[in-house]
Order: sequence, then structure tokens, then C-alpha cells
Amino acid sequence: MGATPEVRPTVPGDQPGTDRDPDVIVIGAGVAGLYQLHRLRGLGLQARVYEAGSDVGGTWYWNRYPGARFDSESWSYGYSFSEELLREWEWPEHFAAQPDTLRYLNFVADKFDLRRDIRFRSRVVAAHFDDAADRWTITLEDGRQDRARLLITALGPLSAHTLPEIPGRDTFRGQAFHTARWPREGVALAGLRVGIIGTGATAIQCIQTIAREVGSLTVFQRTPNWAAPLHNRRITAEEQARIKASYPEIFERCRQTSTCFIHQTDPRRALDLSPQEREAFWEKLYAEPGFGIWVGNFADVLTDRTANALASEFMARKIRERVKDPAVADRLIPKTHGFGTRRLPLESGYFEVYNQPNVRLVDINETPIERITPEGLRTSAEAFAFDVLIYATGFDGVTGPYDRIDIRGPGGRRLRDDWKGMPRTFLGMLVDGFPNLLMVLGPHTARGNIPRNIEEIVDWVTDLVAFMQAHGQRRVETRPAEVDRWVSEVEKAVEGQLFSEVNSWQTGVNRNVEGRQVRRVLGYYGGAVAYRRRIGDVAASGYRALLFDAGGARGTMSG
Repeated sequence: MGATPEVRPTVPGDQPGTDRDPDVIVIGAGVAGLYQLHRLRGLGLQARVYEAGSDVGGTWYWNRYPGARFDSESWSYGYSFSEELLREWEWPEHFAAQPDTLRYLNFVADKFDLRRDIRFRSRVVAAHFDDAADRWTITLEDGRQDRARLLITALGPLSAHTLPEIPGRDTFRGQAFHTARWPREGVALAGLRVGIIGTGATAIQCIQTIAREVGSLTVFQRTPNWAAPLHNRRITAEEQARIKASYPEIFERCRQTSTCFIHQTDPRRALDLSPQEREAFWEKLYAEPGFGIWVGNFADVLTDRTANALASEFMARKIRERVKDPAVADRLIPKTHGFGTRRLPLESGYFEVYNQPNVRLVDINETPIERITPEGLRTSAEAFAFDVLIYATGFDGVTGPYDRIDIRGPGGRRLRDDWKGMPRTFLGMLVDGFPNLLMVLGPHTARGNIPRNIEEIVDWVTDLVAFMQAHGQRRVETRPAEVDRWVSEVEKAVEGQLFSEVNSWQTGVNRNVEGRQVRRVLGYYGGAVAYRRRIGDVAASGYRALLFDAGGARGTMSG
């Protein structure tokens, strides 16, 4: 049995009426944490949420970089649990910008009075389980502690940002920012010399936005990415009324698709059609808003190499049509992965940016970055001077947020040690050897339109907690055999998927993180419909796949 440190309770008076241990601790006050708090209150439980930021929002709190917005249709992204909320809130655009999404989450927090149970500026650095007491003790960055029977993590799959390991990074005398830590007050870039490292989804949004105002922009690219037009626009009053009247159909549509977007894979095979039919369909998708060209494409585009090569050539032609300089266009066309095998960024004029005289693309495969200098940056070919450096260098995806918390189960067993290779979970929500730990959107869950996935997982977790209440249980854990079975299902679901052969955060690869050079399976890729059926079967069986302990005389979950 591992030793449990002396508990230093949260500072008295942080919030009124919360001097006793909560029933549940939730880590994170983003989309998942807010909804989880709301649902736990509905069970009559006292939940306490710990959030590193100074307010709610999660990814939309931290990612304030210029151009940040989501690429789910706004009206398919928001919460579905409250008809009143759906009536009251109006999205201004079909694909909302970060300020509007953050405003929405603040609106939700205010409407349901969620802040009174959230501790802000409270970064959790450790969580240890006391096997004798069946309780988790969390430790904050400032040393304060709290404890609860249940610990629910709502960390988000992309919350552990990473900086590149480049010599001299701390010597730069100008302003330097990671896109996930953009200042709340913004950054004045007009007329400045700006360098940006990275060309992933975040970088694409940032580049296309700031190129209009900066004096010069130098883009340092290692891996070009396929990108398709977003085709965003304002929502008219007529559309607003139609959307509000159609919410039941919209959410049902999302439930029917494998990714929870409104787009469904076309059942036809690209290779079964004539070139003219294929081209006509791809032109149609390219001209439409959203992810249709990615997740609404032909059934074989993401599984058959020949079909994928045809789709890739179509997208390459589009880049060549939009970029005037053939050499620059060629550098922007991916050579190491096919279309859609990495997360597809959606853009608004990104490729045209490279036609501007103040924008330069540098391929760091040809001329690698040697170091950051006080003046800017030096490659193997030349030195660059900048006023501002932007690191759009991504995240240690999915498992990274868990690795940054010292999570220990009975006997001091460390989660990060268990997950050094392939993470092992049951349904992506429970971990063998870590009782009373429940994860929202952890490894091996279905992912796509994130709020739709979140609601389903939070509802399942909440139903499990209600089951424990009803049956007087104080401890829950998964059976090792069930973990083995689920991991096998996860591995089988990824077979034949072309993306599994490509290095990306989705396959667990990040060159800036030690030990992240080997591909891993981090999600369940059998589709959201199959995942929903699987977790529903576990609940319908009375959770026979799980182990419960009432604790005898030690009391029930609320005791």
C-alpha cells in the first residue's frame, strides 16, 4: 500500500459552503468538465472542479492565437442537453471564432451557475489513491491538497503543448509565443517581422490571419499539410430560425455518423467510378463548407492506397492552381502522407498567402534550423532577424496531459509508467489498477466532433456513478481481462486505416517529446456508432465488466 501524504485542504473560504471533502473531484473546466459538473450536481453530489486557467473554456481559453476557430459546424458543436440553452444562444457564424466559442462557454457557466464549484488558477500536479480509505488525494502546484472518493479527468486530448528542442530558444530578445499560450490582451503585429515555426492546423489558421498585417512573415515548414477550404460565412436571421427549429434532427444526424459530424461517408468506392464521376464529386465537396471532403468522401479514400493517391492528386492540383510560384506550390504539397491521413485543416485563403510579397516559405528539410539567436533564428543557409517568433509546434496528444500529472494508484503504481508504450484502458474511461479514476475523452474513446463525443461519455460516466450510489458502492475498477479485450478491439479497429501508417499526434508521435517517436493507437477508430453500442452494452449488463466494492463498514460513496 502506497503512503499517502498529509492532506492540506484547499484554502478555507475559497468558496462558501465547501469545507468538507467533495464527493467527486473533476480536473478541467473546458467543454467536458463543465458538462460533467452539471451532471454530477443532478445526482445530488458535491463536485469540485480544479482548473489551471483563470476562467472556464479549456482549449478555447488557452488557444487565443489570431484566426483560432473550430471546424465543426457551430450549430452541431454546442451542448444538446438543454432545450432552453439551444433556444437562447445564437451562433454568429457557421464556423465560430475562438472569442465566440469562449463567450458561449462563459454563457453556459453563468446560466447554470457552474463557477461556484470551480477552483481557478489551480493546476493539479499529482493525484494519489489511498487504498485503505478509497479516496484520491490531489496536489496543486502551490502545494494545496484536496481529496474525494472519485476522480474524473476532463483534461482534453490537446492540452499539453510542446516547444521545439532548438538550441538557444531562451536567448531570443524579441517576443516569443506558443500559439496555445497566446496573451489574453493580444499581440500587436502590424508592420513587424514575424517568424512562425510549424504548418499544422493551428499554424494554418494563424498564418492566413496575420499575413495581412505583418511587415514580413517567414514560415518555417518541416511537414506540409493537406488543407481544404472552410467556406465560412455569417448565419442569417432566416438560417438562425431554421437551425433552432432543426436541432433534434441535427443532433440525430450527428448520432448516425461515424465521426459525429453532420457529414457521412459516401458508400461508393472511388475506384468503381469513372474519372469524370470522381472529379465531379470531389469538385462538389471542395466547394462545400466543412469536413465533407474529409469524412464525407468515398468509402475507400482513407483505406485504399490507389483511391487515396487519386484524391491526393486532386488536392495537389488545387494547390498548384492557387499558388502562383510552381516551386512554392510544390513545397506546399505533402510528399510523406496521403490526403486525409493526418487531421485535415480547413482554411480561408491559406494558400494564397504565399502569393504575397511579404511572405516567404522556408523548407527546413532543405535548410534545417540550427539555433534560435538573440536576433531571431539561424538555419544552415542563412540568419533571419525577427521582432516576434511564433511556435505553432503542437501538443503531446491524448496521453500527454496525463503524463504531466503524477497519477499513482494503490502501491504507488504510476500511470505514466503503465502507459510508456501503448495506453491500456477499458472503453477509454477506466484503467486497470487505478480504482475510482474515470476519464472523459481519454485514450481509446471514439473522437470526431468533440462535444458530441464528450456528452455521450459524460452521460455514461454519470450513469455509472448513479449506479454506485443506488447500490451503495464506494469503489469501482475494471477487470484486467476486460482491458485486454478492449485493447484488442481498439487495435483491430485501426487495421487497414491508412492514417495508422503516418506519424502525427493522432498516432502518438511528437519529435519534441522524449519517447514519442514510435506510433501508438490512441483512439477507437471503429466509429462513434459502434463505440456507443459497445459502451451501452456494458451499462445494460449492469456493469458486469467492472468490479465494485461497497467497503463494508467503511461507508458508501458519499460517506
